[in-house]
Amino acid sequence: MPRRIEKFDWYKQHTFKHQQYRDIPRLIRLKEERGHTISLCLPSLNEGSTIGNIIEVIKRKLVDEHRLIDEICVMDGGSSDDTVEVAEAAGAKVYRQERVLRGAGRGQGKGDALWKSLYVMKGDIIVWLDSDIRNIHPRFVYGLVGPLLEHPHIQLVKGFYQRPIQSGLKRRRKTGGGRVTELVARPLLSLFYPELSALIQPLSGEYAGRRQALESIPFFTGYGVEIGMIIDMRNRYGMEALAQVDLVERVHYNQTIAALGRMSFGVMQAVLLRLQEDGKIELKQEFGRYFTQVDFKEGEYLLDKRRIEVIERPPIKELREYRKKFGLEGESAVG
Repeated sequence: MPRRIEKFDWYKQHTFKHQQYRDIPRLIRLKEERGHTISLCLPSLNEGSTIGNIIEVIKRKLVDEHRLIDEICVMDGGSSDDTVEVAEAAGAKVYRQERVLRGAGRGQGKGDALWKSLYVMKGDIIVWLDSDIRNIHPRFVYGLVGPLLEHPHIQLVKGFYQRPIQSGLKRRRKTGGGRVTELVARPLLSLFYPELSALIQPLSGEYAGRRQALESIPFFTGYGVEIGMIIDMRNRYGMEALAQVDLVERVHYNQTIAALGRMSFGVMQAVLLRLQEDGKIELKQEFGRYFTQVDFKEGEYLLDKRRIEVIERPPIKELREYRKKFGLEGESAVG
């Protein structure tokens, strides 16, 4: 007997398709009626082979042909390839992560890049896309901003999609990507935040949100950023503020198991920190920040031990520099 597939009420009411928002002139009218500006940022690290095409496709359709996006920027985490030059040539404003908000300390991976990007961007709607997408299409942007423009109560929109996975040199399976989601994130969410398990891709790197909400929540550094963000948005604004949109398919270079292990270590740290703060668990001791992996080379097993620490950046509106830049001196930094 086939297993019943359960659909949560939230899922039915807060799941959209990108086709609902392909009428870009309608989105522009909504944007203008509500007085919004929209910024797009791509966090990058050695993505010279893909980032140029991403910027060119989005700029051509959503900046030059239709003025849906007001600015495109790149927050680069120290690329050693030609990412910066390619991005600038394609028309994006590039920022070096270590040079932004220097007083906040040295950069800490992707989460830190997203946190700092709030300082350099101007829009009141923020879009983030990973910079390794190989099948970029304008739907990755208009699909994400559509629910925000149409539904004022929505604060964060996550993208979801099928994720093909490369198997061998030529063979590509239609599904199988998102391994950290299915092996780590979804089990943890189902255990402790079950309502968030209705998100199809909780760790997706393609999402959009309102600045007023994003500046009011902390950001985990590294790969803890996505799962921390959905937990904090749920805690602060409730499930009604979250939505997801079907972007069909995302093609990118699949990472190795070793790289996914390091990502999982960061995701688990972020969840443990938030569980403790939310009073769902009590840790009797500090958990380890060193991750040991096993490699096998030339008939020998080798242990690779490295420090991977997820730290929590405060809500960026608490920073004096941010409050001064965006005219928030007279407002409360918290609450």
